[in-house]
Amino acid sequence: MFKTILLSVDVNDLKGSERPAEAAANLASAEGAELHVMNVVPDFGMAIVGAYFSATHNKEILAQAKAALEDWAVGRFDGVENVRLHVDQGTIYDLVLTEAKKVKADAIIVGAHKSQLKDYLIGPNAARIARHAKQSVFVIR
Repeated sequence: MFKTILLSVDVNDLKGSERPAEAAANLASAEGAELHVMNVVPDFGMAIVGAYFSATHNKEILAQAKAALEDWAVGRFDGVENVRLHVDQGTIYDLVLTEAKKVKADAIIVGAHKSQLKDYLIGPNAARIARHAKQSVFVIR
């Protein structure tokens, strides 16, 4: 049913990414699906804010995020035959939807919200992804 799955995680909240990662690994393993694991580093939001950082700052942040994602992924997806890691920078929900289209994902898996929030609502990025995705979206609490 699912040939390609996209999992969105936050390397700054890896504890909150545990359950979505477990669900993605189980689904990908059961379906024999390719699993794409993505982390999006938020951008500065406004050009004036970005002007205060060095020209190499973005590259350093992306390299750190990629290293953190690679370290976290080691051994986590052993039952999945094909796992690919992606790191990008920008608006989270927009880039997740763009990556899903690019890799031709059949399903997207996201966490409901950061684990420290004590409400019953899904976070704004998960809500936007669920609302606008053309694929099935699994929101994991």
